[in-house]
Amino acid sequence: MARTLLLGAGVALGLIACGDNAAAPRTAPLYADGPHLRDDRGRIALLRGVNARVEGVFDVTFDDGRVPLEDIPPLTAADCARMRALGLDVLRLPINWSGIEPERDVYDEAYLQAVDAAIDCAGDAGVLVLVDLHQDAYSKEIGEDGAPLWAIQPPPDMLLEGPLDDLEARRGSAQVARAFETFFAIGDPSGLQAEFRDMLAMVAARWAEHPAVIGFELYNEPVIGQPEVDAFSFEAAAAVRAAAPRKLVFFEPTAVRNLFDFVPEADAPFPVSGAVYAPHIYTYVFGANQTPIEQLEPEDLEPSMRNARAEADAWETPLFIGEFGIGPDTVNSDLWMNVQAELHDKYLAGDAFWVWKESSQASWGVHDWDGTTWTERPQVVAWLSRVSARRIAGEVIENRWDRTTRALRLEVEGAGDVPHEVYVPEDAAATLVARCDGETLAAARDAATGLISVVCDGVLEVEP
Repeated sequence: MARTLLLGAGVALGLIACGDNAAAPRTAPLYADGPHLRDDRGRIALLRGVNARVEGVFDVTFDDGRVPLEDIPPLTAADCARMRALGLDVLRLPINWSGIEPERDVYDEAYLQAVDAAIDCAGDAGVLVLVDLHQDAYSKEIGEDGAPLWAIQPPPDMLLEGPLDDLEARRGSAQVARAFETFFAIGDPSGLQAEFRDMLAMVAARWAEHPAVIGFELYNEPVIGQPEVDAFSFEAAAAVRAAAPRKLVFFEPTAVRNLFDFVPEADAPFPVSGAVYAPHIYTYVFGANQTPIEQLEPEDLEPSMRNARAEADAWETPLFIGEFGIGPDTVNSDLWMNVQAELHDKYLAGDAFWVWKESSQASWGVHDWDGTTWTERPQVVAWLSRVSARRIAGEVIENRWDRTTRALRLEVEGAGDVPHEVYVPEDAAATLVARCDGETLAAARDAATGLISVVCDGVLEVEP
């Protein structure tokens, strides 16, 4: 299916009109037509979400007396409702192989029920869920989280425990490197990928019909070469597709992309239908040299997003930024986040901010923790809760959010009488103005979702 990247000033992407996607695989509640996610009315669906590490789900504890790696907060009904009120309509939910299958071929039903509860929490609040098979530094036993002890080959030189105050040493350790090399070896000589696929198929089947679950992400930030990642992803995606025919499959590139902001483009489409390309974007954030952040110019951040869109186009998949973010106290953090928001809209990419609540590591969360109470950070709320198009009818000429005025300009063709849905923040409910081709529209904001529904086949402007 043809797609065109238009590089003229102020122009985003030339897109497929709603009527051209009849042959697309119909996963639910969203489906991929090639370059975009779409809803059941054929509108482009732009998800704006958040990651949440959840107590009892993000597995960093031990049952042999070792100290947990870190504190992980619970997820409450109030959290899920607040996500939706802030316009966060998708939860990327990290789950761990070590929690699912702590012993080979033995699935922990109590753990799976904890995942059930987190999914239901989000779903009950109207938040969609992406179930993410997560790892960092391969395993909690030798790194941060991920694989169970039995799936570490060769066996560890040393088992570790908390607190997690040696993170960089863990990530760069020889035993972590060996574990990745064994797991991702092409041809799967260890048999660990086959074990992982069996587990993944069980997970996909469990939530294959859950109405809130949009899909499953195969593996977080694989630390290995792109050929090894591709070989793994093709097989793992096929396992998900067989187990959950009506759910999306999200896949990542090698984690090296986080440092270099690109990977070579694929030379063929992704071989499994209903796939979504889901890289992470942390341009300059983790560099040892912080001068680029300190001297940041808006144009510095566009190459990574432009590359991500080209990479997704080469795979013939939608683009979803599975993680992005920066520490609130970092120099130029406001500029970094606001430019990212502009770029995600321009390139029609969904996203999920890292992270909802975090009292350990960098503590980047939407909430601050003082040891007793979680408090929302107004700065981070302002980054995420902004005017943004969520469902777009017709062919998009431009989707532009202005970080200075905080207003949206959406230009489309061929929308007809199909309405767009636009999120408007709480603090703009009484002052918002919506215009179509200069004519003021009646635009009632839904108090529960923050959405306005407006018909406009032309230029839609929404000002907070």
